[in-house]
Amino acid sequence: MNESEKSEFVTLYKHWTTNFGKIAGHPASLFVVAIYAGLWAWFSPATFEWNAVATLLVWMMTFLIQRANRRDSLAVQAKLDELLRSHAEARNELADLDDEEPEEIEKHREQERNKAT
Repeated sequence: MNESEKSEFVTLYKHWTTNFGKIAGHPASLFVVAIYAGLWAWFSPATFEWNAVATLLVWMMTFLIQRANRRDSLAVQAKLDELLRSHAEARNELADLDDEEPEEIEKHREQERNKAT
């Protein structure tokens, strides 16, 4: 695997994980778990015991936590965007920073820290 293929793979992986986080926070993810539970109970009732219910509850709680976390993050970003737009000296490129991948945001933060020192 050459360097460009590695870079393409890493980029694909980063986008996949970000998109998976968005999907896990969608309300439909709870519906998918409910359908899965129904199919499990229908096709294999002998294995659908208390530990199966506990596993499904953990999945559902994980999706609920992901949704709450995503909602909170988006709300904070919207508030910060508004503050940036309302301040005359603010740089506009900061308002678009939340569209970047986490690694790019970390690079930006490191550059800003270096400028400050």
